[in-house]
Amino acid sequence: MTTLSSLNTLDASAFAAALNGIYEHSPWIAERAATRRPFATLAALKLALQAVVTEAGEDERLALLRAHPELTGKAAVRGELTPESTGEQAASGLNQCSAEEYAQLQALNAQYNEKFGFPFILAVKGPTGRGLTRTAIIATFTRRLKNGRDAELAEALRQVHRIAEIRLNALLDVTPEIGALVMDWCETIGAWSDAEDGLTCAYLTPAHRRTAEQIAAWMNEAGMEAHIDAVGNVVGRYAAEDAGAKTLVSGSHYDTVRNGGKYDGRLGVLLPIALVRHLHARGERLPFHPEVIGFAEEEGVRFRSTFLGSSAVTGGFNPALLDAIDADGVTMRAALVAAGHDPAAIGAIARRREDLLGFVEVHIEQGPVLLERGLPLGVVTAIAGSSRYRVELTGVTSHAGTTPMGMRRDAAAAAAEIVLLVEQRCSGVASLVGTVGQLEVPAGSVNVIPGACKLSLDIRAADDAVRLAAVDDILAGISAICARRGIEEKLHKIVEAEAAPCSPRLMDLLGAAVERAGVPRFDLLSGAGHDAMQMAQLTEVAMLFTRCGNGGISHNPLETMTADDAELAAQVLLDFLRSLG
Repeated sequence: MTTLSSLNTLDASAFAAALNGIYEHSPWIAERAATRRPFATLAALKLALQAVVTEAGEDERLALLRAHPELTGKAAVRGELTPESTGEQAASGLNQCSAEEYAQLQALNAQYNEKFGFPFILAVKGPTGRGLTRTAIIATFTRRLKNGRDAELAEALRQVHRIAEIRLNALLDVTPEIGALVMDWCETIGAWSDAEDGLTCAYLTPAHRRTAEQIAAWMNEAGMEAHIDAVGNVVGRYAAEDAGAKTLVSGSHYDTVRNGGKYDGRLGVLLPIALVRHLHARGERLPFHPEVIGFAEEEGVRFRSTFLGSSAVTGGFNPALLDAIDADGVTMRAALVAAGHDPAAIGAIARRREDLLGFVEVHIEQGPVLLERGLPLGVVTAIAGSSRYRVELTGVTSHAGTTPMGMRRDAAAAAAEIVLLVEQRCSGVASLVGTVGQLEVPAGSVNVIPGACKLSLDIRAADDAVRLAAVDDILAGISAICARRGIEEKLHKIVEAEAAPCSPRLMDLLGAAVERAGVPRFDLLSGAGHDAMQMAQLTEVAMLFTRCGNGGISHNPLETMTADDAELAAQVLLDFLRSLG
């Protein structure tokens, strides 16, 4: 049987021969990677092969892409596929296409080749390695046809590397068991939604409560003592032998945005549970109490208030929020009681700083940085602070045909100028970003000059001084725009959150574990808010990001990752936990 150890000891030609077929009709990749041995881990081998392709010239990379067959193309019909491609296409049922599906794929192949000059490449075994459906394949094909050439070239090469990863796993008889389990769990609870289409799991809805009960069940099965607390957090504890030991908390949130993805938050809950399951199966205890918390609410969908679960743990829960009302007129207090919780007991959830070793959160990146660098993992340096405002503009509603351009008080035109102001002020400054994500013309009509406009403002940065300076400039700019245009402005501050730096000590322990896994340490900022921001008020925090597929899309049904990346994150987190001991 081929092993990583045997690959390290083979001569260069035998090494290349052993990896024949990993990259379709491209033995030069393994030949060049042979000089980079020895490889300490499978991850290091995968990254070395990937680096060879990255360092190759464009002609070689195009030749690599063109060495791949079309999906259900002529080579497949004539039985000329490699054994690897034959098995992969069969695993997704591409050898059983209906006449309509076959015709659709042929048309897509022709359009794609004409636009890009190389065949459409997709790891049809999918993120778990078990195979995509034909429907999913056709939908991905159609979506990627809309890409520009550079973006699609990069995506095609990423798919080549994913295919190679799956083939290497098969060659070395490696199964990402923990990663596959986590992916399966995400699929299970990802099917429970408040809406018929897509995944929406808002605070204390039936889908949310069912999800909490299932997470608690998995905790119990993993050997943990589990309960659901008064705010809806799911808490699991794997006690150390020393009852007086400190606690290391890991976790994230299990609620979702509307029509969200399956891995946001939930990866950080389920992966540490799977790790405890692994420890329990081995009879291994750690010298501290590992505790996993599935925070009940982070997204703010139902009651428009974020971090309800983690704020309760830090002692920062605001009791006034219990009177918040959802879209159906239900108060948070009533929703808690209906779910079987005691709102009066929320204060008792708060932890003591002296009892904790720290908090570590595993999370999908929710962006494209790791993906574009070809890295599966990254160590988070800080979570960006944020300032959010709701802006209301009032001008004068008037006739679109009879009011001269110079005499208008157009609220929408002022809003458009504000959008460009935000873009200009937040460009070119490291870690600073600005977004107008909501823009509304109430009661707008095609033949009416807008007399009112509402928009949102979201400014984020790792450095609070940088963020606040940008906010000051933007608010001053809004006032100047409105004064010049004769527009009345009203600003409502919604969020003011300070940046949360990660613990250098925990970052270094996490980074060392990443390097021991055969992956170079890469540090990056989190532009998104996370429960770790709240936990940083109580204890030291660290975050590990995993790569996001599909261009880094998140808060979207297209959000994805792979079982292999989840497995690698699990290895790193386990190493990190053991190093704390």
